[in-house]
Amino acid sequence: MYSGSNPGIRQYIILMILDYLNFILFFAITLILIGASLIVNYLMKKELTYEKISSYECGFDAFSESRDPFDIKFYLIAILFIIFDIEVIFFFPWLLSLNDLFYYGYIINIIFIIILIIGFAYEYRKQCLDFI
Repeated sequence: MYSGSNPGIRQYIILMILDYLNFILFFAITLILIGASLIVNYLMKKELTYEKISSYECGFDAFSESRDPFDIKFYLIAILFIIFDIEVIFFFPWLLSLNDLFYYGYIINIIFIIILIIGFAYEYRKQCLDFI
């Protein structure tokens, strides 16, 4: 049974609490920011108007129902965005570790770029970029 007389256990408990101090501080700051944003939102509440409750669609009123099917080109543009977004995400760590990777990393990145170019060529062939 723990009687509190052993200083080793007390130091161990203090060190364990200090290990979680960053998490506790982060959690406390998060709760404070959430509470502050809720209070500011409550204090700044104004009446609802047509402009506030209407949907925003490129600056003009909606012209059809929200459940109508979209043209496939919208999805292809989204794929194009994802392709180039992922490209940027993978280039940054590759550039940071280029000295360690030598030729192997260079060849792997060339293969990655070729795959991206194939995806871009597919979208160009489907004429997805013509209406931009």
